[in-house]
Amino acid sequence: MLRLRRPRSPVHTLRRVAAVAAAAAAVVLAVRPAAPEAGARAGPPTVPVVVAAADLAPGSALTARSLRVARFPAALVPRGTASSPARLTGRTLAAGVRAGEPVTDVRVLGAGLTAQLSPGQVAAPIRLADLAVTRLVRAGDRVDVLASAADTARAEVVASGALVLAAGTAATPDSAADGDGGLLLLAVDGSTATRLAAASASATLTVTLAPP
Repeated sequence: MLRLRRPRSPVHTLRRVAAVAAAAAAVVLAVRPAAPEAGARAGPPTVPVVVAAADLAPGSALTARSLRVARFPAALVPRGTASSPARLTGRTLAAGVRAGEPVTDVRVLGAGLTAQLSPGQVAAPIRLADLAVTRLVRAGDRVDVLASAADTARAEVVASGALVLAAGTAATPDSAADGDGGLLLLAVDGSTATRLAAASASATLTVTLAPP
């Protein structure tokens, strides 16, 4: 005998459709990546800053290989930085820098150094007799300059507490050949600069480190 099935009610059909839709929604939520937290969606704005690609010694000539670009939070960028290596390529370091350190204008020879001069001061170069002493001096140090003539065993202080603006390369055969070994650039007043020039012509110079 043939039996006829009673058609299902619309309510039952709707329940099945809702169950299938709920299952599909659960699958979608399970495979969807978690939304980032509100505070982690975007960090602080950053800007490009030129930094040293490796440890660089005073007197180094900056090249494209010795520099690289890093991104720093805008609020933490030091003044006097560059955003492109091209702006610093060919410049000479006045002081050593560490790898990853921003290269600012006061680290290279030029206007950034003379900006450190106080009113009435000039930048005076001197050359030390003992090139090895250069290894002990860094930009930012304060030194006393002593001059000793060849015909006397006495040394005269010709500058006291002078700020070192730049120190040339440490004593090496190449630096001696290039003529920059033992060279210091000091911030002094005009009369002290005159004494230093006269002493350089007639005596040998050395320095002692003064308190900061």
